[in-house]
Amino acid sequence: MLPEPNFPVKPDEFIGRRSHIDAFADSRRHSALTGRMPSFAVLGDWGIGKSSLLLKLAATCSERRLLPVMLSVSKDVSDYMKFAEALCDKLAHALLASESVGTRIRTEIENWKLTRVNVGALTIDRQSRRYFLSSGSALLRHALVEAWTHFIRPAYAGAIFFLDDLHNLATPTVQDTALIIRDQFQSFGIDGINLSVCFSAKRDYFSGVRSFAEPAVRFYKKYVLEPFTVEETAEYTEAVFAATSLDTQRLAEWLFSKTLGHPYFLAFISRELWSSYHSRPFTNAVQLWPAVFSRLEQGKFNNDLAQLSEKEVGLLRANARDDHDECSPAPFALKFPHIYFKCLADKGLLTRAGRGRYKLYHPLFRQSCNSANENAHAQRKAHLRKTCRAAGPAQRLDPQGGLLSLDPFSVIHFRLPVLGISTQ
Repeated sequence: MLPEPNFPVKPDEFIGRRSHIDAFADSRRHSALTGRMPSFAVLGDWGIGKSSLLLKLAATCSERRLLPVMLSVSKDVSDYMKFAEALCDKLAHALLASESVGTRIRTEIENWKLTRVNVGALTIDRQSRRYFLSSGSALLRHALVEAWTHFIRPAYAGAIFFLDDLHNLATPTVQDTALIIRDQFQSFGIDGINLSVCFSAKRDYFSGVRSFAEPAVRFYKKYVLEPFTVEETAEYTEAVFAATSLDTQRLAEWLFSKTLGHPYFLAFISRELWSSYHSRPFTNAVQLWPAVFSRLEQGKFNNDLAQLSEKEVGLLRANARDDHDECSPAPFALKFPHIYFKCLADKGLLTRAGRGRYKLYHPLFRQSCNSANENAHAQRKAHLRKTCRAAGPAQRLDPQGGLLSLDPFSVIHFRLPVLGISTQ
């Protein structure tokens, strides 16, 4: 297996998450008896493997004659109407690509797909009957009921819509989206239409809902993804480096110490090591770490920071300097209002560790921020030394890194820091 950190894992190369896969299989078996498949929410932080798990679950659907329909919800899908239209298009493509659909039905699907005309809220279906569909929800219900009756039920026991990154759709809030979809698919189950949804979203997707007893939360079976365990990391390492002469167990332990099982960083570092090994074989990965970490900074962390304001970068680096893994906004309030913490959490660079507490999203990111702090400090010291040499023997550095005047005739005691001049 070749590591590809920037792409979801292929279903046949998928590793780990056995408990989630087994639970999904149990639900499929139960649905074969009841005729109704439950809906699922796959939740987790950035890079944890949500998209990969959705692809793996979709690949298992054929075992129970369930049609998987995949849709990646981008930020371009700005409202529920566009979402409904995109989902209908994906359903048509999935049906046309299916081997279970006969030639006659395939021709009908082509006609159904090509003759549907949407003009705002007005929809003309393939039999030229007019429906005034006032919302995306109404459009979606009409289209899916029609597709179920004519195309899905003759060939399948049901269909599951796999929606990746549903948090990108806010109508007007993510909580509203979850409730609308819940209402839609729950009504299908009541009417004997076996259609369900399995979506991925950020870990805190339901955090805005007041109670976990709310219908929008209770309806979904939730899979919250955590980093790989030591055993899953070892399994991944074996799959990548089995063909080499490396001690994969020792390498897995080292990789886990660096990544803490985070799938993205595990894949990134493994890719760099795999490329290095096939260019020049090595026996100890430790010696390559400085070069690998430098490429990680360039390929990931520097890009993260490039999208931020100077103030946001300053807050991240201030957090990295703090002695504690977690912090609250209070000590930073004078310089960084609370809104900065929320914005960085929304961008995935800070994670919520608890009520009113945040932390940098991974220790490797903290290490990168501290490395930047050390480089900036070294540049300040170099600048001060240059300033001292230019100022002559009557100047020296004070313990805090400032420049002190030793002129005995000076009335005012000066400190000249790197940026600006202050007196005390």
